[in-house]
Amino acid sequence: MTEFDALAAKYIAVWNETDPDARRVAIEDLWTPDGRYVDPTVAAQGHADIDATIGAVQGRFPGMRFRLRGPVDGHHEQARFGWQLGPAGAEDLVAGFDVIERDESGRLVHVLGFLDKVPS
Repeated sequence: MTEFDALAAKYIAVWNETDPDARRVAIEDLWTPDGRYVDPTVAAQGHADIDATIGAVQGRFPGMRFRLRGPVDGHHEQARFGWQLGPAGAEDLVAGFDVIERDESGRLVHVLGFLDKVPS
């Protein structure tokens, strides 16, 4: 497993963490204090905004899990990977890919999210 594989797995685990306190600790560990997450539906900056974004997604899709989709491709300080969201054992409802940028310590500075499949 490469450093980028491990970082992507940790990132997905944060999106799946439903305990608010544990999720907040994981966010603080993974993102820089002024880290950004941007996708077509939201632009979040800082730990509190990122936490609120993840909580809102979990509220909209209760019981669903994120999974990595395909390989993680990374170089220098950035990587890209696909993901999917859906219930265990059933067709995924949402799919997309994210591009991440990390700092020299390995923490996320910027995440750009793109949606390939969304519920109608």
